[in-house]
Parts: sequence; structure tokens; C-alpha cells
Amino acid sequence: MDHSPQVNADNAGVVQEFGALAPVHIGLPEQTRSQSVRGLNRLLAHTMALRDAYKKAHWQTSGATFYELHLLFDKHYEEQVTIMDALAERIQTLGGVTFALAGDVAGESSIARAPRGRESAHAQLERLAGAHETILLDARPLARHAADAGDDGSNDLIVSQVVRANELQSWFIGQHLALQAERG
Repeated sequence: MDHSPQVNADNAGVVQEFGALAPVHIGLPEQTRSQSVRGLNRLLAHTMALRDAYKKAHWQTSGATFYELHLLFDKHYEEQVTIMDALAERIQTLGGVTFALAGDVAGESSIARAPRGRESAHAQLERLAGAHETILLDARPLARHAADAGDDGSNDLIVSQVVRANELQSWFIGQHLALQAERG
């Protein structure tokens, strides 16, 4: 039995190419929608990468704080799934096509990928803190640009969900790093 991936070279069945905008009637010019879709897709790729990093950490954490981290990582994973869904829905609302495949995420996100092996809890926390910072560094300018362009819906989503949740999760991660530093 052949288990190689099937590639359809002629894109039969594709109703909208990636990068193309569908006509929507939401009172925003095509250029604004296009810029927002590109930025939101980048945030979506980062969020998907962070979501996966949290699940990996949840499955593989160990040490004295295992139980606390196991629960925290799963909670943060679920929160990132919610953010991911909101970003994808906003992209579709703007007439865009979302990233959805692991290869697309790997090609778009600059979040450092974890090694295949099991890391220490400290290494997991450091990696997650860096991922949150990457998202926040991309999200804030995108929110300002969306506001300046009149895309209030994207601005609201980025500020109220992406920035606030990632700041809070980063703080939680930072508190665990501080606890580990105290314990030596």
C-alpha cells in the first residue's frame, strides 16, 4: 500500500487561492483587508506554533513542579486554541484564507521549534516565554496599524485577545521561572 502524500497539482476543488481575497461587504477597502489578513495569518501561525509547544510541554514536563506545570501547560494550550480560532475567523471575515497546515506554520512563524527530545522544565518555560514575546512583538504594531487603517475589528481582536492573553500567560510562565530560580 502506498502511504506517500497525494498532491493534486491542478488544485481541483479549490474555490479560493491562498493570498486572494473574497469579496465581502464589511466597509473596509481591499488594501486594508489584505494587509490585515497577512498580519493576522502571521499571528495565527505563531499561535499555532505556541499551541503545539504547550501541548508538547504538557505531555513531556517533569520534575518537582510536574503537576502544577502539567495543568498550567494544558490550560494555556486551551486558551491558545481559543485565540487561534478567533484569528482564523477574523481572517475569513476579511475575505482571506487562513493558514491551516503544519508546513505553512513552520514556514511563517519565527517561534523557535522545540527539540524532539524531552526538555527540562526550565528549558520548556524559557522556550514558552520566548514564544510569547515573539507574538507580542508582532501583535502590538499590527494592532496599531489596523487601528490607523480603520480596521477596528482586527485591532480589537489583537488587543483584547492576543495581547492580553499572551501577556498574562507570559507572566504566569515568568512566575514559574522565578520560583525555579529561588529553588536553585
